[in-house]
Amino acid sequence: MAIKTEMLDELLKGADPKKLFEKDGLLDELKKALAERMLGAELDHHLEAEAGQDAEPGKPRNHRNGYSAKTVLTDTGKLELETPRDRQGTFSPQLIAKYRRRLPGFDAKIISMYARGMAVREIQEHLQEIYGTEVSPQLISQVTDAVLDEVAAWQGRPLEAMYPVIFFDALRVKVRDEGVVRNKAVYLALGVRVDGTKEILGLWIEHTEGAKFWLRVMTELKNRGVNDVLIAVVDGLKGFPEAITAVFPEALVQTCIVHLIRHSTSYGSWKERKALAAALKPIYRAPSLEAAVAALDDFEAGPWGVKYPAIAQSWRRNWEQVIPFFAFPTDVRRIIYTTNAIESLNSNVRKAVRVRGHFPSDEAATKLIFLVLRDVSKDWKMATREWGAARAQFAVMYGERFTQHLN
Repeated sequence: MAIKTEMLDELLKGADPKKLFEKDGLLDELKKALAERMLGAELDHHLEAEAGQDAEPGKPRNHRNGYSAKTVLTDTGKLELETPRDRQGTFSPQLIAKYRRRLPGFDAKIISMYARGMAVREIQEHLQEIYGTEVSPQLISQVTDAVLDEVAAWQGRPLEAMYPVIFFDALRVKVRDEGVVRNKAVYLALGVRVDGTKEILGLWIEHTEGAKFWLRVMTELKNRGVNDVLIAVVDGLKGFPEAITAVFPEALVQTCIVHLIRHSTSYGSWKERKALAAALKPIYRAPSLEAAVAALDDFEAGPWGVKYPAIAQSWRRNWEQVIPFFAFPTDVRRIIYTTNAIESLNSNVRKAVRVRGHFPSDEAATKLIFLVLRDVSKDWKMATREWGAARAQFAVMYGERFTQHLN
């Protein structure tokens, strides 16, 4: 809605430009006037609705009954409002419900700061310093706790019947448990839909990263509507492939190549890692399986393989889950090549949790991580640029398993 210039000129007449956006300036005056106008309109509507109903015999008609003073918190500070009342006390405003002391937008401000990793005390100090608003730690916790209901609904929502690719990974966070700070694993599942867009399927927190827990995750995904997975990209966890195929027997399990490269380069010093990564490149960039086997043999017999024999051994131990990679054309390889998509999620989560030290509970960790994931994924509206060519390859390779889900 365009605001008329004449109206703006009238509002700004005689106003000090430097104080327009300060506390108790024109912006706060407008908020107060608009809020009170909306509350008055709500009461008018309420009284009109009651007047249209059949009144009880002898019962007087409801009408306005003055105002009550109410202090509410906004995203710029405190606001003193005059809230209208009705004679019979049946009016319940929607803009600012009874007993509510915060305008819409204030809770979002708190949640936004919490999602950026700020602790409750830091949020409290920030609101006091910037907005002159004093809020209690209990209020901040109450606002952020409301996110748990959203998490529960999100975690139980129905999923797509088929995902061409799902990336699975875990990261570590510190959580206080029974008086002791423990390292816990946060599990993430990132799916790629048939149209190429990404979707976070869920997050789970457990004491340790293990195949038994992943089996529970697979079962939950199944119960939420996932009937088929074409390719599952994992980080090399022992027993993980069996957990996946136990629930999705036709899924092809692919080890994340980047995890293997990172593990391999960790054997060398910092100065050697770049050269080590370059020496491994002929293996995973080989045009065929036969060429990859030859490249791995050459690496093992070469100077790096002789110096660090554990590197070639680690590749051979995971070779069964590396082999599928070479059967795919280049366009599909680029998509399943790595869990970079989920690694970027982990990076954003780590930034938020780094300053926290540890979480007081699993629920606190879940709240923050969910908010970070929601913030990161809100801009996921487009498929990757390789998806058009990859979709055609999936249609050829998987036939009806893939094509029946195309719109």
